[in-house]
Amino acid sequence: MSRIGKKPVSIPKGVTITVKDAVVTVKGPKGELSQPIDRDIEIEINETELIVKRPTEQIRHRAMHGLYRSLISNLVKGVTEGYKKELELVGVGFKAANQGNLLDLALGYSHNIIFEIPKELKVATTTEKGQNPKIFLEGSDKQLIGQVAAKIRGLRKPEPYKGKGVRYSDEVVRRKAGKAAGK
Repeated sequence: MSRIGKKPVSIPKGVTITVKDAVVTVKGPKGELSQPIDRDIEIEINETELIVKRPTEQIRHRAMHGLYRSLISNLVKGVTEGYKKELELVGVGFKAANQGNLLDLALGYSHNIIFEIPKELKVATTTEKGQNPKIFLEGSDKQLIGQVAAKIRGLRKPEPYKGKGVRYSDEVVRRKAGKAAGK
């Protein structure tokens, strides 16, 4: 039995979950999210918890059991608490500014990069003296936040010699030693 798959997903107050045509829809205070699931996987909903069941012990069913339980758990957490991601710009002259959902990034290239954030997410930027500029992404969809943050990070990945680039705030960049000085 899958350790993750057999754990029930607790349903907080104010959250409603419906299953129709192999699509799980979760509604809560922060919005509505849906996730298509495999037709073989069974969903059992009680008043306070949701249980994901698999029909057989086939490898395919065992693999999907834990996967769909985790995805549904992420939907429930997203519509109740929401998700946040924080990025940091490390480098001389690196800047970030936003107007609505347009992110204006100066990352050392000849032109600024204008990055459009999906309307489902909220973006905020801060620039304080003596600290690196920061980008804050906030929303209810964990997958979308992760994808957008990865795209922003991909515009200028942290390099291993000086550590310059866009990184997650909790990311540790492994540094390399530069070339040894000649005699």
